[in-house]
Amino acid sequence: MVILTSVFATGALTLTACGSRDDSGGDSEGGGGTTLTIGVDAPLSGENSTTGLGIQYGAQIAVDDANKNKLVPGVTFKLKAYDDKAQPATGQSNATTITGDKTAVGAVGPLNSGVAQTMQQVFASANMVQISPSNTNPELTQGKNWQTDKKRPYKTYFRTATTDELQGSFAADYAYNGLKKKKVFVVDDKQTYGAGLAKIFNEQFKKLGGTVAGTDHVNTGDKDFGSLVTKVKNSGADLLYYGGQYDESSLITKQLKGGGVKIPLFGGDGMFASTYIETAGTASEGDLATAVGVPADTLPAAKTFIETYKSKGYKGDYGAYGAYSYDATTAIIKAVKAAVDANSGKVPSDINALRSSVVDAVQKSDFEGISGKVAFDQYGDTTNKQLTVYQVTKGAWKAVKTGTADLG
Repeated sequence: MVILTSVFATGALTLTACGSRDDSGGDSEGGGGTTLTIGVDAPLSGENSTTGLGIQYGAQIAVDDANKNKLVPGVTFKLKAYDDKAQPATGQSNATTITGDKTAVGAVGPLNSGVAQTMQQVFASANMVQISPSNTNPELTQGKNWQTDKKRPYKTYFRTATTDELQGSFAADYAYNGLKKKKVFVVDDKQTYGAGLAKIFNEQFKKLGGTVAGTDHVNTGDKDFGSLVTKVKNSGADLLYYGGQYDESSLITKQLKGGGVKIPLFGGDGMFASTYIETAGTASEGDLATAVGVPADTLPAAKTFIETYKSKGYKGDYGAYGAYSYDATTAIIKAVKAAVDANSGKVPSDINALRSSVVDAVQKSDFEGISGKVAFDQYGDTTNKQLTVYQVTKGAWKAVKTGTADLG
């Protein structure tokens, strides 16, 4: 990645002229002033890269829009993208690099909750804001004992995606009351996100009156699910619920149908990607996934965003988190504006003071984003609790239910 601006050893920001095109595909405009960096971390290669790239380019469009519209006079924003390859250790290393950049004011990402767990402390130590457009594990904002005693671990961490507590319950309700399924087999990939989501679905489905015919676990990277198919077939389940990503679930459903088990596979937002359908082919027909928010193409405010994404030929899938990444980035940019406005229209010369002001301003966020209202509660969770169930219909994800989960 290019070096965006120089800094004094004291951490004071250097004023630089700018007007270049960065290596992440965005255009930057400006004739001088202060250059500030926003980091974005996601899997940009390998597993989960389809959705990871959607996060990167969603953030890039937000940065380009802010610069074009001079949202913060005298400031040009640059995006620096980091590939965590869906690996916690890599994410932690990326967080250290981002916070070490004295022009950096915030970070967007990561995609995976397990990666976020290794990054949170790094950003907290630097008092730098981190906003994920896709993390859904409740522990990240409400602590390990979130079910009985909610306590926010880090004031620097926020998310524009709602939690698995809601997503798992929403899926269970639709499976039991919408699909009329009474006997499910529950599988997870042992990862923070997948295991947490499957656990909540399991508990809620039984609470509704359904039966869990069996449970099992797989490893990320597995390709052969023959033994799992046999277990599901012998269980007599009429639905397979999977907690994990599209990489494994697309193969599971293909082998499941190929083994004569003609039941739908239902998963969370980690499955909601075009790659799932492309990999599974016709075996994916009828399968389901929940995702945060409502379909981006139904939101009038997201129309220009989608047109821009397509016209620039950006890779990846904006459908799952692109709009939420755009809004997360915009929240950081608006927070910088609030910090500048509070400092008599000048960028605070001390990067630590600026970062602290940005954290405080993000907590007070209250604006209409392209995904809906952007605001955060006392835990750093989004106040936008909408969810959607999608089903593969004629080779494409189609929304079949939108609403909010009832945790009663």
